[in-house]
Amino acid sequence: MPWVLYLLECEGGSFYAGITNNLEARFKAHVDGRGAKYTRANPPVRILAHKSYPDRSEASKAEAKLKALQRDKKLAFFQH
Repeated sequence: MPWVLYLLECEGGSFYAGITNNLEARFKAHVDGRGAKYTRANPPVRILAHKSYPDRSEASKAEAKLKALQRDKKLAFFQH
């Protein structure tokens, strides 16, 4: 099963990035307050972007690269 790197827009306009192997279920968990600590305090509004990877390792590497980028470059990351 492929893994997905995703970028959420949260209340207040902040971004949250994560990985999962079930994007729909993970987004629902964030919305329901059962996701990450950050999204419990800053509920997500929508999924801004997502990209599939063949395995968890590749998705984790991509997540680290995404999180190292400046905010204005994060969306462009998904267009490569």
